[in-house]
Amino acid sequence: MLRRALLTACAALAALCPAASAADHVPGEVIVRYHAGTSAHARTAVERAAGLERPRAFAARSRVLRVRAGDSVAAAVARLRDRRDVASAAPNYVARAAYVPNDPGSGIVPGGWQAVQWNFAPRTGVDAPGAWDHAAQAGRPGGAGVVVAVLDTGVAYRTSGRYVRSPDFSADQFRRGYDFVDEDPHPDDENGHGTHVASTIAERVDNGIGVTGLAYGARIMPVRVLNAHGEGDIPAIARGIRFAARHGADVINLSFEFGGALQAADIPEILSALRFAAGRGVLVVGAAGNAGSTALPYPARAREVLSVGAITERGCMARYSNHGAGLDLVAPGGGRDARVPGDANCRPELGAGRDIRQMTFIEGLRRFGLPAGYVGTSMAAPHVSATAALVIAAGVLGAAPAPAAIEAHLRATARDLGPRGRDRHYGAGALDAAAATAPLA
Repeated sequence: MLRRALLTACAALAALCPAASAADHVPGEVIVRYHAGTSAHARTAVERAAGLERPRAFAARSRVLRVRAGDSVAAAVARLRDRRDVASAAPNYVARAAYVPNDPGSGIVPGGWQAVQWNFAPRTGVDAPGAWDHAAQAGRPGGAGVVVAVLDTGVAYRTSGRYVRSPDFSADQFRRGYDFVDEDPHPDDENGHGTHVASTIAERVDNGIGVTGLAYGARIMPVRVLNAHGEGDIPAIARGIRFAARHGADVINLSFEFGGALQAADIPEILSALRFAAGRGVLVVGAAGNAGSTALPYPARAREVLSVGAITERGCMARYSNHGAGLDLVAPGGGRDARVPGDANCRPELGAGRDIRQMTFIEGLRRFGLPAGYVGTSMAAPHVSATAALVIAAGVLGAAPAPAAIEAHLRATARDLGPRGRDRHYGAGALDAAAATAPLA
């Protein structure tokens, strides 16, 4: 059950909020609201008498003021409340994210996921707590009711024979999928990649296990189109896209790429399947690829696919991330910064940043953990798929938004990086899940 207290204002992870979040109010600041008609001269007299300085207006009759050195906020507030020109006075209180899951991350302390999942934090990542609050306020916590198809190496979605369901998933989180590699109805993961991707999207929360999923209320449709080595052919992928579109997927995640030399004429079946999905109102999200190239590969290059590049925890384009004119967005993928001239966020000399930690295999098919080494645009894409699920669930674009409308909204709410406006390294900017799920005016 969600634990709700205050509407989010800081909307930040406890471990990563500004320093003021350690207290219940901003140290040294007071909020004063004056009665209507109070003159500037009278306001100045009140502020001097109360020992306050540096007034900063933020509403018609309200000011933020600093307490002078050596004085206390409580004393200043008491003096202000005795002044006849003052309607109200109070400390500058801080609100925190209303919902912070108890998942322990790699340790045993409740909430420890915050020390691991930099990619979900407000400034380094996509601001998951803000997005969670918006979806919950809309009555669809975690993107409940939305189906995301993960076309990948399969997902650890069931326990049967040699296969074990990931301990951070529950059986009711899954929609019926299919295995287009082995041609059977059981898309079990034999690689770990697909489970990692699905975990970023919908890993359970508040169960005391592992870390968190961004759209933890969404349902995953596992569709196996890549084999145990992470390779898949055109028929499997094309059929997988059509299957997902026909069987109720709202979003399709494609965390794979074809070789950069392939052209549209080489994969007509894939492009036809993508058009079919778009025609059925399904948003398709694709990884931009990991060759560090200035051209996007397919399927990310296709017009029907929302292409996603990768950034590091410093907010720099990842060294491996493909980029170029067709790039739509970037999202956390981890790893080492690229050298982007003029971008102060890029510090490759500092070494590699942290990777993306989600629950998947760490040994064989029966032991799970939060393994290191998962970096790439494959990891970036599911952040966007999960956010799209939250946007759909929250209803900010209406009951059944078209894929083009969701794409445009995610680009419009992205956090600008690099040169002002859209550019070849970051597209429209970094995914901001909180901004994307905020109610429209």
